[in-house]
Amino acid sequence: MTTMTGTPLLAATGVTMRFGGLTAVRSVDLTVRPGQIVGLIGPNGAGKTTLFNCLTGLYTPTEGTVTYRGRTLPPKPHLVAQAGISRTFQNIRLFANMTVLENVLVGRHTRTREGLLSALVRGPAFHRAEAASAQRATELLAFTGLAAKSGHLARNLPYGEQRRLEIARALAGEPGLLLLDEPTAGMNPQETRATEELVLAIRDRGTAVLVIEHDMRFIFNLCDRVTVLVQGEKLVEGTTETVQRDERVVAAYLGTPFEGAPGQEEVAEVEAAEEAAAESEGQGR
Repeated sequence: MTTMTGTPLLAATGVTMRFGGLTAVRSVDLTVRPGQIVGLIGPNGAGKTTLFNCLTGLYTPTEGTVTYRGRTLPPKPHLVAQAGISRTFQNIRLFANMTVLENVLVGRHTRTREGLLSALVRGPAFHRAEAASAQRATELLAFTGLAAKSGHLARNLPYGEQRRLEIARALAGEPGLLLLDEPTAGMNPQETRATEELVLAIRDRGTAVLVIEHDMRFIFNLCDRVTVLVQGEKLVEGTTETVQRDERVVAAYLGTPFEGAPGQEEVAEVEAAEEAAAESEGQGR
């Protein structure tokens, strides 16, 4: 594992997100440094995905700031992607009727410079950019173990390979930081281990990673640092050893009450607010 010092790649400061009168995330500080894999964990309703959405421009935080490489991020997902942050989603969002290769090519759009006129004329510059994108997409499919499936429709891939394809598409934007939202959800142990090795390889290629995951073994095997959220607030942050030893973390996951712990009704309210916001965001697309 790698522990880096110096200027943070990503810095969230005092991030708060309210849905009406409900506060889903409250005054959270979070940093990711170059070369790190950082885990974000917490029980259901903790606000993890809401925080991810604040970091990637899907939500505009009610309070607080998010910076990447020292610059404040604009609250627009495509501008966040252009800045150098890519993400996957808890629910797979592939283009089901496009091929595996075509899905990865879609992810290249933030790194292509050819405009509408070039695309219409289809001149030499367009063809060079198209060839370069196809080459890079092919390399990413090889890196993620999907080269043999490049011509298959995405909907025909097994579940674990669909997850890997979503990661390949996210990497196509050449991010400096990759955010993974429950990348091993629904996977068997072999697929989970393969995903762990893939994330380590991504880090070794120079991309920092921030990951939400419920599989604690996956998180503790993988991460340099872990942040724990409970009802939208940071409970503890530190090395995997520090977090594993903290009795409050164990209590939160076992549902054992501790001072200030949220009740079941509060947890349900947060989950409902996140779901309603996600539906609203989807309808606005």
